[in-house]
Amino acid sequence: MLKIRLRRIGSNKRPVYRVVVSDARRTPTSAVLEEVGFYGPRNEPAELRLDRERIEYWVGRGAQLSDTVRTLLKRAS
Repeated sequence: MLKIRLRRIGSNKRPVYRVVVSDARRTPTSAVLEEVGFYGPRNEPAELRLDRERIEYWVGRGAQLSDTVRTLLKRAS
């Protein structure tokens, strides 16, 4: 099963995340199929870039959104 979730790439105490499509059975740090967004919560205001077209494509292919990504999508609209 595919999952659209956050992958942390920031250093200690400075989190930055990529929104990625990956296999739900693997760890969030394993290989990803595609990067579909970026989230920087420490910026003022928080930086959020999402490729909605690609997210809709993957959801149409059966990928599920994590709770956090679902919340970010609602906030972005």
